[in-house]
Amino acid sequence: MDDQALPITEHLAELRMRLAWIVGALVVGTAISYDQAERIFGFLVAPVLASLPEGAKLQAIRPTEIFFTYLKCAVLSGFVLSLPIFFWHTWRFVAPGLYPGERRAVVPFVFFSTILFTSGAFFGYTMIFPVIFGFFTSFDSAFAESAWTMQEVFSLTTRLFLAFGVAFELPIVVFFLSITGVLTARQLLAGTPYAVLAMFVVGAVLTPPDVVSQILLAIPMVGLYLVGVGVAWVFGPKQEPAQRDARDPA
Repeated sequence: MDDQALPITEHLAELRMRLAWIVGALVVGTAISYDQAERIFGFLVAPVLASLPEGAKLQAIRPTEIFFTYLKCAVLSGFVLSLPIFFWHTWRFVAPGLYPGERRAVVPFVFFSTILFTSGAFFGYTMIFPVIFGFFTSFDSAFAESAWTMQEVFSLTTRLFLAFGVAFELPIVVFFLSITGVLTARQLLAGTPYAVLAMFVVGAVLTPPDVVSQILLAIPMVGLYLVGVGVAWVFGPKQEPAQRDARDPA
């Protein structure tokens, strides 16, 4: 695209085109994953089963529950496979509003965004899932024992899986705020106390209603925020936004 302002109709046409690419990639990824949906589900819920008594299985209480749970697994896998396409077209859509030097960061953006999302999801899966589900099964007693359904377990694990994936994108968000001149690294650092509060609120919203899950999500987000500020400090623009606009008029 050129640097000239485009009418709203052309922006909408471009948005539809990029959404079509993203949806198409999701459909292809889902189709590829569907044949392995049962194995994907087994991998996803392995930490859950490990927290249950030996030999315990998840329950399917509706005739369609197994089929639709496996279908949702395929969609989740398709989403992960389509992440590079999603990030590529997201960047290309916002690129016209950036400076020429910033637009060339598309490849690093796609690479690091994909790596951070998958790293966050893997971190949640390996380090946090066992703690959370172990916490929930600790309430078993002589009066009740855990007998969870496929749908409920898949819903919770997917929610946590995506929450940790999105949370690990925080350095990218912070760096983007810096390079676009919305906030400087100095301002981001000064706003750390407010950011910490916001992260605990986000942790409470994205995780189940227990303090353990909230803390286990919020603490890594705080560290990632500081990493993003550090990266912005090193690689971001050194001048204030007003100075930057004066030197690089749109």
